[in-house]
Amino acid sequence: MNTPETALPADADDGGRTQETLQLLADMGREFVSTGDLNAALYHAVEHITRYIDAEGGALFMLDESGATLTCLACSGETEITGLTLGSDQGIVGRCVQQDTGTIVRDVSKDTSFFKGVDEETGHVTRSILCAPLSVKGERLGAIELINKRGGDGLFVDGDLTLLTAMADSAAMAIVNARMAGQLVEQERLARELELAAEIQRSLLPEADEALPVAGVNVPARTVSGDFYDFFQLDDGRILFNLGDVSGKGMNAALLMAKTASLFRCLGKAIDHPGKLMARINEEICETATRGMFVTMVGGIYDPATGRLRLANAGHEPPLLVGADGTFRELPADAPPLGISVMLVPDNGYPVEDIGLEGGAFYIFTDGLTEGYTGQGQELGSHGVRALIETEKQAALGERLERIIAAVRDSGEALRDDLTMLGVDDSAPARKRSADNRTVPKIAQHLAAIEVPSNPDRLRMVREMISDCCEIAGCDTDARRDIVLAVDEACQNVIRHAYGGDANGRMGVSVWLDSGQEGSRLRIEISDDADPVDPATVRPRDLDDVKPGGLGTHLIREIMDTVDFVAPPVEAGNILRLTKTL
Repeated sequence: MNTPETALPADADDGGRTQETLQLLADMGREFVSTGDLNAALYHAVEHITRYIDAEGGALFMLDESGATLTCLACSGETEITGLTLGSDQGIVGRCVQQDTGTIVRDVSKDTSFFKGVDEETGHVTRSILCAPLSVKGERLGAIELINKRGGDGLFVDGDLTLLTAMADSAAMAIVNARMAGQLVEQERLARELELAAEIQRSLLPEADEALPVAGVNVPARTVSGDFYDFFQLDDGRILFNLGDVSGKGMNAALLMAKTASLFRCLGKAIDHPGKLMARINEEICETATRGMFVTMVGGIYDPATGRLRLANAGHEPPLLVGADGTFRELPADAPPLGISVMLVPDNGYPVEDIGLEGGAFYIFTDGLTEGYTGQGQELGSHGVRALIETEKQAALGERLERIIAAVRDSGEALRDDLTMLGVDDSAPARKRSADNRTVPKIAQHLAAIEVPSNPDRLRMVREMISDCCEIAGCDTDARRDIVLAVDEACQNVIRHAYGGDANGRMGVSVWLDSGQEGSRLRIEISDDADPVDPATVRPRDLDDVKPGGLGTHLIREIMDTVDFVAPPVEAGNILRLTKTL
C-alpha cells in the first residue's frame, strides 16, 4: 500500500493531502474486498490509519453479536492489546460507540470515562485519545481509537478527528461489504453442498421398472429430503420394499435418511424377515443417530407369485390396503419408530403382519401427502388420498402415484413437507407382467436350518440334515453323498480357519430348494460370527503343490456349481453360499 510513514507537515499542500487521503481510503477498501482474511485486513487498516494520523498507537474494537461487549481485534503501535474485552459502554471507546459520535479527549486525566486498566497493565502513559465510531446506516459495528499524537504537545486537533471519522466511515463500509461477500460465498458453498447431497439422495432411489408391480414417487419440499423409499428383487423373485420418514429437517435428517436407506438395501439381501430386518436397522440407528432423531418406516416383502405380502410397521402412518372390490383397510403401526430404543423391540424383531392382497393394491405414504394443501387451500387428509386412489385406479401404478402426488405438488400452495408414496399392485395384469419378465426362480422352499457350535463333533447333525434335504429335493445317492461331503468340508474350513479351532464359535446352516421353469437347484448358506473374510484370499491351493491339507476348496468347487461369499446381515461374520443344480 502506497502510504506515507509519517504525517505530512502542517504547511503541506492541502490538495496533495486530500489526494493522499483519498488514495489511502481507496487502498483500504480494495484490501478489504480482495483479501479472504478479514482480521488481517483490519490489522492493516489500523496500521495505516495510525501512521497516517501520526499517532503512537491505534486499536480497532468490534461489537459482538449481542452488542454487550467490545473486543480489540487489531492494534498497532507501542502497546499490544489485541483480545482486550470491554463492556460496550465502558471507557471512552464505549462512549463513542453508544453515542455513535467521534470524540477528542485532549487530557484523559480529566475525563472520568477513561479506562485506566491498560495503562496500569502495560506501563504506557496515555495523554490524549482520538476515537471515531464504525457504523453504517445506524448499524453499530465498533470504533477506532488512537492514542497520543506524536510530536508537539502530543494532543490531537479537530482536523485529526475529521480525518479519522472519514477513514472510520470508509472502514465500516468495507467491513460490511466484506462480511456480505463472505456470507454470499458461504451461501454458495452451502447451496453446492445441498445440491450434491440431493444428487446423492436421488441416486439412492430405485429406477422405475414397469415390469415390476411396485413403484414409488418422491418430491422433496426443499433441496434435500428426509423421506425415502426403495424396492428390489430378491433371488427367489420376491420384492423387498420400504418407505420411511426421518424426523427433523436439514442435513442431519438427510444424512440419517441416507444411512437408513443404505442399511435396508444392504441388510435386506441377507435378512428376508421384515421384522428382524427392521430390528437390526434399529440397533444400528440407536448406536449412531443424533439424540432425539428417529425414523418412521414401513418395510415388507411382496411375492408376485402368490400375491402375499409380509409387513412390519415401525411407527409410520397407517398404510392403506385396497381390496379388489374397492374396500379400504388401514394397517396401523403397533411398534415404535427406529432409533428410539432397542429395549422396546421384542427379541424376535418387529411384529410382522401376513396379508393376502388377492388382486388388490397396497399403498404407503408420508404425512407430507396427507397434510399437504389441495388447490382449494384445504389439507388433503386420509379421505382425500382414498378419493384420489379411487379416481386413478385404472391408471398404471407409476402413473397412478404421480397423479395422486400431483394433487398436492401442483396445487399452487407451498409444500409443507416432502411428498413420498409407494404402491404395490396385485392386479392380474401387474402380476402377469411380473411373471413374464421374471428371470429368477419363482418358488424358494426353505427346507431346513440348524445352528451348532464350531465343534467338529457337532457336524454329524449338519450332515444328517443336509442328507435329508437332498432326499427331499430328489437327489440320487451319489449326488446326496457328494453334497454332504462338500458342506462338511466347508464347515470344517470355518472351524479351522475362521475360528482357529475355537469350539465356542457359532455356525448356522440353512437350505433352500429354488424351483422354476428352468429346473431346480439346492441353495445352502453357511453363516458364522467370526472376523470377516476377504473372499480374494480364499482360493484353492495349486494341485501341483504336494503337501498335506489345503485341497478342501478344490473338492467343494468340484462338487458344487457355485461357491460365493455374500453380504452378512451384520458387520461381523461371514455367509458362504453353495448352490447345486439338480
